[in-house]
Amino acid sequence: MTQHLPFPNNKVAVVSITRHGIALAGKVVAALPGATLFAPEKFHREAEAAAPGAFACFTGKTGDQIPALFAAFDGIICIVSLGAVVRLIAPHLKNKESDPGIVVLDEAGRYAIPVLSGHLGGANALAGVLAQTLGAQQVLTTASDARETLAVDLLGRELGWTFEASHDEIVRASAAVVNDEPVALVQETGSTDWWTRHANGRSGSLPANLHRFDRLEDIDPDAFGAVLWVSNRSLPDTLAERLSGKKVIYRPTAASVQ
Repeated sequence: MTQHLPFPNNKVAVVSITRHGIALAGKVVAALPGATLFAPEKFHREAEAAAPGAFACFTGKTGDQIPALFAAFDGIICIVSLGAVVRLIAPHLKNKESDPGIVVLDEAGRYAIPVLSGHLGGANALAGVLAQTLGAQQVLTTASDARETLAVDLLGRELGWTFEASHDEIVRASAAVVNDEPVALVQETGSTDWWTRHANGRSGSLPANLHRFDRLEDIDPDAFGAVLWVSNRSLPDTLAERLSGKKVIYRPTAASVQ
């Protein structure tokens, strides 16, 4: 399955601080045309050889580069140890809605580990790309991906859908899905062919705790821990209060409805 990145390749930075890591970074940049390799100035020659015309070198501490990388890039691949990356990025974290997706790739290219913003930030998808292009094993720790169930904040993303929900509603609905509570999935419009392409791809059937409906008026909101509503209608006034705090509304694009 082709992975869908939520950002263009030119918004991807590949950071490496070792000679062998820079060689691997060159392969990553080749697999993601438009991405940029960042390396210490002392490895200028190696960086130029690995990613000609697609590299930038820095002087000083690697940690001093983090604010600029966060500001300029949506996806960051670090060929640096996991512990070092945690220490480097910790002072700069804000929230899952705005932090970039960050993936750690070991120097041998064997494991691609999403560290930050696996879903909204696209780190899981980025790890999937590395798995496809380098043969790395993606190490996914998000509950919905580990169990191959529905990821509430990714439903329809590959189709260009957007969602309307508060942070608390997303958290509540996500918890209901992964904890096997009854969840109503009401789809009134948009392509129904999304499950196998969902998130990093799903091979099994839709989980049993997800109950499908064709119309919002057909459900009893009190019977479900969360309600996922795919529609371009306005929320009916008669259901607004009963769905408060437990609904996520998805808006398919016009192209995906046709």
